[in-house]
Amino acid sequence: MLGLLETGSGFWSAIIWIIVVLVIGSIVIYIRNKGEDSYKKNTEQDKPFISGNPEKSKESSHLSASHIYWGFTEALKGYYNPLVKMHTGNINEYSGWIIVITAITLIMVGVSG
Repeated sequence: MLGLLETGSGFWSAIIWIIVVLVIGSIVIYIRNKGEDSYKKNTEQDKPFISGNPEKSKESSHLSASHIYWGFTEALKGYYNPLVKMHTGNINEYSGWIIVITAITLIMVGVSG
C-alpha cells in the first residue's frame, strides 16, 4: 500500500506525486495535441529554411558547427582562442585536471566546514 513516508523534513506521499505526474502529463499531451494542423508532408513545408535563404535540397543545406557558432566564438574570441591553444585532445589530461580540481574543492570545503 502506498502511504506517507516520513523524512527528516516532513512527509512524502507517493499517491500525491503519482497524481501530480498524471495531471502534468495530461496537460503536456493536451498542449501538444493543440499544435498546428496545417502541416502537409512532401510540400513546400518540408524544404529546409535557413535564415530566409531558400535551399534546393536537404543535402545543400548542410551547415558546419563553425558556421552555426560563429557569433558565439567571435564574441568570446579573447577567451576562446587561448582555450583552443591549450586543447590537447588527451582524455587522460582532462581526467587528471578533474581529479585535481575535485580534490582541491573537497579540501577547501573540509577546511572551511
